[in-house]
Amino acid sequence: MIEKPTTLDAYRLLHNGSIALSQVEANGMRIDVEYLKQAIQKTTQQVKQINEELKQDEIFTAWKKQFGLKTNLDSNDQLGKVLFDTLKYPCPARTATGKHKTDITTLEQLTIPFVVKYFKAKKLKKAVGTYLKGIQKETTNGFLHPNFDLHIARSYRSASSNPNFQNLPIRDLKIGKIIRTCIIPRDNCYIIEIDYSGIEVSAAYFYHKDPTMKSYLEDKTKDMHRDMAQQCFMLPNSEMKAKDEDDAQRIKAIRYWGKSGFVFPQFYGDWYLSCAESMWKAITRQGLKLRDGTTLKQHLSKKGIKKLGSLDPKVRPVKGTFIQHIKEVEHDFWHNRFKVYNQWKEDWYNLYLKNGKIETLTGFVIEGLHDRKQIINYPIQGVAFHVLLWSLIRIQKLLVKYKMKSLIIGQIHDSIVADVPKDERKTYLKIVNQVTTQDVIKHWPWINTPLEIEAESTPLNKSWFEKEKIDLV
Repeated sequence: MIEKPTTLDAYRLLHNGSIALSQVEANGMRIDVEYLKQAIQKTTQQVKQINEELKQDEIFTAWKKQFGLKTNLDSNDQLGKVLFDTLKYPCPARTATGKHKTDITTLEQLTIPFVVKYFKAKKLKKAVGTYLKGIQKETTNGFLHPNFDLHIARSYRSASSNPNFQNLPIRDLKIGKIIRTCIIPRDNCYIIEIDYSGIEVSAAYFYHKDPTMKSYLEDKTKDMHRDMAQQCFMLPNSEMKAKDEDDAQRIKAIRYWGKSGFVFPQFYGDWYLSCAESMWKAITRQGLKLRDGTTLKQHLSKKGIKKLGSLDPKVRPVKGTFIQHIKEVEHDFWHNRFKVYNQWKEDWYNLYLKNGKIETLTGFVIEGLHDRKQIINYPIQGVAFHVLLWSLIRIQKLLVKYKMKSLIIGQIHDSIVADVPKDERKTYLKIVNQVTTQDVIKHWPWINTPLEIEAESTPLNKSWFEKEKIDLV
């Protein structure tokens, strides 16, 4: 793997970025040390209590009988063998060779009380061992100073360590709350997080210039994720127009799976088989439904989609299965909706095969052996992060220039996290908005579409977990 800047602008970005991030590291983030200590004790006790309950269950009795001294409560594979081979529970999924799947995604679909408790304990154990104790170990005088590096990630994104600030969980709200409540602002401050909205989609457009993508990026009445959710789940327009707040939340959940179940996986090189599997599971696990309460599986059944279909890639998809439907959606996505984007991917990869290297818009060369996904994704992910990095550098300089007390305390690929005093909040938001949506576009003329940011803020003196969306003006 060889990565190097080939232009003066690229070198300056790394040089100035390293300086700015070293200042961010020095600033550090404040930790509620007493809460952290109590959270470790309380969560450790929860894990212990759940494990004791698990050991009283008949499933554990069968587990112990089968594996004896080799019984390992951390082994999903052992659990899968006990459930599916010994106790004959139905398995939600199988491998291409017909064996039971025992991965976390498969096992978590089971509603068996033992399994639910088992994964709750595992998540809590990781929250303590990996995150809470990791934060405690690196906290000095009440402050945490994570490292932010620019020389590790192959995609040219940043990396974080000691601890990894960019990998603190949030999707599981209960675990996210336990961990992110540790991080609190300095006295009389807010923690404000600025996030580039859809920056990687925009970064891809910087390269391929697909006219359909341009319309999605510039026309605020259009919504790509909503449209794809509607197509994937075969929904009429009326089901995607909210009538009240509860209905809006229902639509939001469906849209999310259009985004994370289909659009982003497709952009990152995934294919219809895994997209169909994850979206089909989500219908049940997330309770996706129509306005009248009809589940999306019941709705799809009325449309002729009766079941998921075979996950074996060697088996040709059959009409009437969700897999066949999503295969057709995928074909339409790339050959009709985004055909210019699709052609760019072919041309870009062929350019790499011809020259043995590619150059990013920000002036970095990627050489060496890479697969197709990497060659297409790395330049997009790298450029998306570089837009954020340039903005962070500029914001950092302006905070110093104007002698402000606001401090940038972290960054997460497409977001900047800062401690902002109460009397500087309005000024800070104005500076950030100017830099991230206007100044960076003037710096790089190849940014050919508007950039948008979203802002979230904690209440005054409250933890990072308690942040809520705020207006920029």
